[in-house]
Amino acid sequence: MKSVIFARALALLWAGFWTFFFVAEAWAWNSPGRVAAIWAGIGILFLIAAVVPWAWERRGGLLLSVLGLLVGVVYPLWAPARLSLLSRATTTLMLCGPPIAAGAIFLMHRRALVARH
Repeated sequence: MKSVIFARALALLWAGFWTFFFVAEAWAWNSPGRVAAIWAGIGILFLIAAVVPWAWERRGGLLLSVLGLLVGVVYPLWAPARLSLLSRATTTLMLCGPPIAAGAIFLMHRRALVARH
């Protein structure tokens, strides 16, 4: 049970941080409404992905893991070219590491529950 609480906290902290970051960055840069809405939408997608495992551990764990892997592939390709390799790698790990870890914990917890019964 403690592992599930940790996974929930990790997923929520990850989603909350990035949602705040996306909205604050759009506001600080005076981004056009359409651009700000896209960033806010990505943040909301992260929040939804963080909450799904609370109701459906296996589906939510899979969703978080797949989302983390997708972000881990897409962000380095999409990131501004002026970013250093270290900045690109750090940001990629911060974007994709927590959802992959939380998703794996949810999947392992679900598997352990099924194995016990």
